[in-house]
Amino acid sequence: MEIYQHWQGVSPKHRGASVAMGNFDGVHLGHQHVISLAAQHGPLGIITFEPHPRSYFAPKTGPFRLMNAEARANRLAKLGVQILFELPFDATLASLTPPEFVDEVLAKGLGVSHVTVGADFCFGQGRKGTAADLQSLCAAHNITVHLADLVQTGGTDISSTNIREALSQGDTKTARQMLGHWHRIDGEVIHGEKRGRQLGFPTANMDVTGLHLPRNGVYAVYADVLTGPQKGHYMGAANLGTRPMFGENRPNLETFLFDFKGDLYGQHLSIAFVEWLRGEENFDSLDALITQMHADCDQARTILMAAK
Repeated sequence: MEIYQHWQGVSPKHRGASVAMGNFDGVHLGHQHVISLAAQHGPLGIITFEPHPRSYFAPKTGPFRLMNAEARANRLAKLGVQILFELPFDATLASLTPPEFVDEVLAKGLGVSHVTVGADFCFGQGRKGTAADLQSLCAAHNITVHLADLVQTGGTDISSTNIREALSQGDTKTARQMLGHWHRIDGEVIHGEKRGRQLGFPTANMDVTGLHLPRNGVYAVYADVLTGPQKGHYMGAANLGTRPMFGENRPNLETFLFDFKGDLYGQHLSIAFVEWLRGEENFDSLDALITQMHADCDQARTILMAAK
């Protein structure tokens, strides 16, 4: 997948794409529906924005994103996206009126041939442009536009908001029904306090800054090592939270990979949250914590073997 982080100077071979356009936070089933429609009209591309416009307009808003840019790109690549236009959402882009956006970005800049958006899509300065406006403005540039209906599951709209609510309750299965895949956190393995290694459970630590996090606690997880000599798919148990027993209050994701030996520092992992096992706890002693960690791993292994 080719990734552009601008809309000027696009290679001629990547012009003429049929694009799905939106934020695609979570790449849930509704997003996948929009993408599948776009794929019917030519080389498949995505137009999305980084940072998320909500972060630009309301920088003091608490963490809300389901995915960072890396996780979103990884998921889109799995869906067969050939070109990702990850446009920088800044003052320049935010100030473009709907006609300017279509003319400068879609037509002249990216040279797209077809655009698919959700029926509730808004764009341009002050979100003044509607999906109907997009159709009429694009027609003047011979760009066709398809409006996709919203998607539901069990009578409930599939939305990033509803997925966040399910994850906040530790309900990974409901989240999966709306996502079409397990909720994942992707990122680089960073150095931690190395307490897990001292306890006999060496963990891969990942930064979760800026993300809407699932319910704190211990999870059964699948772990994909995406880079390095030990690339592969593993089962594991992960702790998401602040590690109260050690007096910390900064959110952290640390994952113990079953049947794994090696050093993962600097490598990139994708952690899939399969089932919430328990909340974070304080234990009377390290021995009690270790006993519980063994029990967590046994329970996680049983769940993951059955989930495959």
